[in-house]
Amino acid sequence: MGAIAGYREQEHTADWALEVWAPDLPELFAQAARGMLALCGARLEAEPRLECALELEAPDAESLLVAFLSELLYLAEMEYLGFDEFEISIDSNRLRGRICGAALSGLNKEIKAVTYHNLSIRKTSRGLEARVVFDV
Repeated sequence: MGAIAGYREQEHTADWALEVWAPDLPELFAQAARGMLALCGARLEAEPRLECALELEAPDAESLLVAFLSELLYLAEMEYLGFDEFEISIDSNRLRGRICGAALSGLNKEIKAVTYHNLSIRKTSRGLEARVVFDV
């Protein structure tokens, strides 16, 4: 039996794809964020740690996931910040919570965008699963 939550890179022709699984929606979003950070080869400074409040809304869970990952991607590209701890709640397609991280000390690869390509969040025997494709 596999891990309760996690992520793994998926082979994809022109982009990067990430398979994500978790027991619930907030943890699925957190695993997707951690997976995106890992795909980029992001390294965070040890100190100082920082915390940000985050609130997002979207018409459905898939759009909310894209908005969440896109916000983290924006913070990485524009503010050079990476986040690896997530305390989020999701209710009625609204995400609220706190994200914790630090300045990026390095980034191996660039992700241009989070896409909607074949994106669906589905219930499975291990909880929830999604496949996220990134434009690189």
